[in-house]
Amino acid sequence: MGTRPVERVLSGLGARLPDLERLYVDLHRHPELSFRETRTAAKLAARLKGAGYEVHTGLAGTGVLGVLRNGDGPTVLLRADIDALPVEERTGLEYASTERAATEDGKEVPVMHACGHDMHATWLSGAAALLAEARSAWSGTLLAVFQPGEESGGGARAMVADGLFERGGTPDVVLGQHVTPGPAGWVLTRPGVLMAATDALRVTLHGRGGHGSRPETTVDPVVLAASVVLRLQTVVSRELAATESAVLTIGSVHAGTAHNVIPDEATLELNIRTFDTQVRSRVLAAIERIVRGEAQAAGAPKEPELTELASFPVTANDENANARLTAAFREHFPEGRVWDAPLVTGSEDFGELGTAAGVPSVFWLVGGLDERMVLDAMSAGRFETDVPSNHSSRFAPVLHPTLRTGVETLVAAALTWLASPGIA
Repeated sequence: MGTRPVERVLSGLGARLPDLERLYVDLHRHPELSFRETRTAAKLAARLKGAGYEVHTGLAGTGVLGVLRNGDGPTVLLRADIDALPVEERTGLEYASTERAATEDGKEVPVMHACGHDMHATWLSGAAALLAEARSAWSGTLLAVFQPGEESGGGARAMVADGLFERGGTPDVVLGQHVTPGPAGWVLTRPGVLMAATDALRVTLHGRGGHGSRPETTVDPVVLAASVVLRLQTVVSRELAATESAVLTIGSVHAGTAHNVIPDEATLELNIRTFDTQVRSRVLAAIERIVRGEAQAAGAPKEPELTELASFPVTANDENANARLTAAFREHFPEGRVWDAPLVTGSEDFGELGTAAGVPSVFWLVGGLDERMVLDAMSAGRFETDVPSNHSSRFAPVLHPTLRTGVETLVAAALTWLASPGIA
């Protein structure tokens, strides 16, 4: 056994893995939607309390903060998100979720941890326990943050507004990670921008309804919606340079209740992904221009309404902090385990924590799927079709070595900043 702090803290990981596996399976079986993670939060808070943390619950409703003060040194924040998605699980696992819950509008939906937040929570619970057991290996303050509502885009901001830093202190660095459909055991880091910004909008188009046999007496919002959908496809293809990047998806179109009735309105829901703030501004401006222009061209009796549904910032890693962290990972893991991460068009609200604190933040990826399956799919050019991604009803990380790897990365990351006693 070596004497490096990381080795000392991780010496108890092997013995803890069966307990962490049980926690993961339990969380996977009992997922909860955003800001309703009451059972999940209670379990995680109890584990922090048992490990000796000062525990604060109820932040942003269901958020949990564990504070472990261990002498002089920096304050390091480790974050895991805990909410699930309205997805019906089709993994075939023995511990697959069969949970159902009501959405905010009262609709009953199936619920699944289709994005791996159950794995994130398990990783942080394990790392927090190991760091508490081996306090002689480090000095400083550790903040373990279990965040609700990441999928809805407001959880991180809501925890800050609810006094996260007033209760635990302002961190010197904010660290987090996400399970990804890469080979289990791989760790992927990237300086600068890692994940896209997201804007979600609802567009309500107003027409004038009437009988389907007399369209001349109406302003048909279905035809207007069709024009808007087609015209929006030109934003990326005709208003951005080939060197710029954006994704614009219309994921929901609703209008009408009967085949012979022209409705009064149509509703579209849009999702926009961008990596650059200027591109983001131009895309949003183009959407508004097109929507209003098409409504005017159709003779709409009322201006369309554009409502923000969610907004995630770009996830951008501090370059110096990322370099420091990557060096620590390369020192800890064997060769061939730490790789450069690609740009990810998915989004995260993790960056809100570092921005609010005014400190560096680093977010990285941990592979979670069977290595042979992923590599074979890549070599055959079938990664996109054969490998389940986050938010898929078939997405399920393999337990091993995913559990171990994620705990190791969090411990190694925290100890990159937490001071070692007796070392100048």
